[in-house]
Amino acid sequence: MRLVLTWLINAVALLAIPYLMHSVNVTSISAALFAALVLALVNTLIRPVLLILTLPVTVVSLGLFIFIINGFSFWLAAQFVPGFSVDSFLSAVGGALLYSIISWALSTLLLKNADGTS
Repeated sequence: MRLVLTWLINAVALLAIPYLMHSVNVTSISAALFAALVLALVNTLIRPVLLILTLPVTVVSLGLFIFIINGFSFWLAAQFVPGFSVDSFLSAVGGALLYSIISWALSTLLLKNADGTS
């Protein structure tokens, strides 16, 4: 149940991003649900490999290169999902940052209350 709730929270976060950034476009709720699923798969399968391959650059940049990796993951998901588009790579980096902030805030608010803790 928690996995489905996290997936829905991520889809809602994707739906909120176009209101904050006009260079990211999500056309429908079904596109947001599919994009959240593709983002989860990219973050599970591809992102760890990228983190290992770019570890020296990440260490030299004091961890800031992870923003680029997150933006690439966001951009890559937009390439595979019809109805989800990002205008440029810089927009993908900003969209990934907003996506993580919004989904973190929503999951903290909703999943904390769902667990019964306060």
